[in-house]
Amino acid sequence: MQTRWTALVAALLALALEPARPLMAARTTLDIYFIDVEGGQSTLLVTPAGESLLVDTGYPGFGGRDPTRILAAARDAGITRIDYLLITHFHTDHDGGVVELSHQIPIRTFIDHGGLLPTGDAEKDSRWPEYAALLKAYIPVRANGKHLEPKPGDRLPLKGVDVVFVSSAAATIVKPVSGAGQPNPACEASAPPAQDPYENPRSTGFHLRFGTFRFIDVGDLSGPPLFALLCPSTLLGPVDLYLVPHHGGPDVVYPATFAAVQPRVAIVNNGATKGGAPEVFAGLRRAQGLQDVWQLHRSQNQGAENFADDRIANLDETSGHWIKVSANKDGSFTVTNDRTGVTKHYGPRARP
Repeated sequence: MQTRWTALVAALLALALEPARPLMAARTTLDIYFIDVEGGQSTLLVTPAGESLLVDTGYPGFGGRDPTRILAAARDAGITRIDYLLITHFHTDHDGGVVELSHQIPIRTFIDHGGLLPTGDAEKDSRWPEYAALLKAYIPVRANGKHLEPKPGDRLPLKGVDVVFVSSAAATIVKPVSGAGQPNPACEASAPPAQDPYENPRSTGFHLRFGTFRFIDVGDLSGPPLFALLCPSTLLGPVDLYLVPHHGGPDVVYPATFAAVQPRVAIVNNGATKGGAPEVFAGLRRAQGLQDVWQLHRSQNQGAENFADDRIANLDETSGHWIKVSANKDGSFTVTNDRTGVTKHYGPRARP
């Protein structure tokens, strides 16, 4: 008995004398995960304060594929809840995974533009009943948390990060965000028409500022509302990171878009055949000042000239790798390809 007691005391003394283990290092970066949902959207942002904003949830079905991939990114980011979920608009590839996701991780606040507008033209929009059914399933889930319907110009209360909504329900800001307002000489008389004239132009989009780092995500915004943010003057201003709207569809890339936001790095959240239009890759190659383009998928679309494989997260549809961006307050950031593990650093933007 004495021997056992002596051994216990010795063990306790050793534990007391052991140097304290360092706590987990405090976050200093804004981390953004561009999650592969096969041509839909799901983007997870985690602030240095540990708050989270998830933008869209990908598709329904496929054995819970997209919620599973979102949860994997959440685990990598070290979060156990979604503080804010933004549904940019009510299309299957954006709100489809929300019900399943809500069963697996707490969601505190839901952000959207309210609901669908009837198209009045079933022949042109035969998928409206599908969208309506998904919305009907989403509404009870939304009722379990707080619900916000932001107006353009409203801000999201994230600590240390300035997020201003620039579009929602076909309306846009009328005053430029900080650092914007410059005339856009690349503007033409009007924008190309939106491929989907109903929900895409109603996308809820935002401009984010973290120190001097700037990022834009406007969902599938296209048509006149996107044009209104770009012309005749840019209301968005130069950014460091630009998520190309509408998965890189042909209706969102014209000279005025890149002249307005002057991105240093662009992300295309395309699928193998969804988005990633040949016109997009051609437009990106012409964009002045653009240092790099990263794709979620290699495009199989005829005529699409993909960027280098080391800039593509998924070379086929058998994997689900993400692209991760870690941004610093000085405007520098890194981009990591989850498939290869390769990271590229971008220094702060040269300011005039």
